[in-house]
Amino acid sequence: MTVRQQRLAWITAIGGVLALALALSLFALAPGISYAMSPTELREAAPSPGQRIRLFGLVQDGSVERGEGLAVSFTLTDQTNTVSVKFDNILPDLFREGQGIITEGTLGPDRVFVADTVLAKHDENYMPTDMAEKLKEQGVWQGDDDYDASAVPEQ
Repeated sequence: MTVRQQRLAWITAIGGVLALALALSLFALAPGISYAMSPTELREAAPSPGQRIRLFGLVQDGSVERGEGLAVSFTLTDQTNTVSVKFDNILPDLFREGQGIITEGTLGPDRVFVADTVLAKHDENYMPTDMAEKLKEQGVWQGDDDYDASAVPEQ
């Protein structure tokens, strides 16, 4: 084997090891990835069963129903479509009707979103860009008119 062939073999071996390391890293991170969607985007998408989803929107007025124990169900809306949400844990103190929230969980076979995490936002300054733009278009925006989503740090 010539020096050139040895060098090419080493480069190929190192490239293969790096590709394998990248593939294993992405495979290990896949379960923790969740896609942010509004109720309209969720209705249009076809998430696979068990796929983690981050759903954002406003808690629809009059939709909060408390069940037995910590169980609560409510409707999340983006003023266009709605999604029923079930949650069986302690709600944040800032959770209320008309409040913007972010939930994480999975979509059940009955198209009811089963949340395992609910995050309530204290104001619209932390709202996802898509949701802020939709609320401005519909005239229900409650934040500053000069809201700049690019100034909000990515989470």
